Amino acid sequence: MKRGGQARAERMTDSPPASPILTLADSATLLLVRLSAVITRGHDEEIDRAMQAAVGRVPDTWVEELILQSCIFAGFPRSLTAARAWRDVSGREAPHADEGADYSNAEGWRARGESTCAIVYGDRYRALRDNVRALHPALEAWMIVEGYGKVLSRPGLDLARRELCVIASCAAGRQDRQLRSHLHGALNAGAERGDVEAAIGAIADILGEADAREVWLLWSRVLGK
Repeated sequence: MKRGGQARAERMTDSPPASPILTLADSATLLLVRLSAVITRGHDEEIDRAMQAAVGRVPDTWVEELILQSCIFAGFPRSLTAARAWRDVSGREAPHADEGADYSNAEGWRARGESTCAIVYGDRYRALRDNVRALHPALEAWMIVEGYGKVLSRPGLDLARRELCVIASCAAGRQDRQLRSHLHGALNAGAERGDVEAAIGAIADILGEADAREVWLLWSRVLGK
C-alpha cells in the first residue's frame, strides 16, 4: 500500500488571523478539505498523491463520503477518477450494497434533504427553493432529493465537515455564487469562523495566489453580511 507525504496547510500572508480557535479543523479534516479541492481541480496524478496523503490519516469513511459528494460539486467523471484512485491507493473494497442505490428510499431522501437544505441555507431556504424552481422544477427536485437528501444527509460524515469540503470544491471550481452560499452554510451547519478560515488556508496553495485572494475577499463579505 502506498503512503503519501505530509500535506501542506499553508496560509497566505494576507489571510485572516493565523491562530483561530478551531472546533472541527483538525489535521484529518484539513487533509479531507485539501482532497476535495484536488478532486475538483487536479490532474489524475495530483488526485493520486492527495489520496496517498489521506491513507491512514483520514478516516476511510470520510474519504468514501467525500468521493460520493464530489459527484454533485465536481462532476461524475471526477468522482469516478477519485473513486478509482482511492480503491487503488487504500486497498479498500467497495461495499456490496448501499442505501444510496435503493430508490425505494426516495421519499426518505426528500424528507431529510428538506431538513438538511434548511439547515445549510437558514433564512434563505425558501428563497432558494423558489429561485431554483424558477430555473427548472427538475433542478429543484434533484437538488433536494438527490443532492441534499441522498448524498449530503448520509450519516458517514457530519454536515459541518461536508460544508467545509463543499467550500473547497466551490473555490477550486471558481463557483463564486455557490461558494458564498456554502460559506454561510458552513456556519449554519455548526462550523466556527476559525474552522472556515483554516479550511481556506489549507487550500490556498492549490488555488493559487489570485484565486485564494478572491476567496478571502468573499469570506470577508460574508462576515460583514
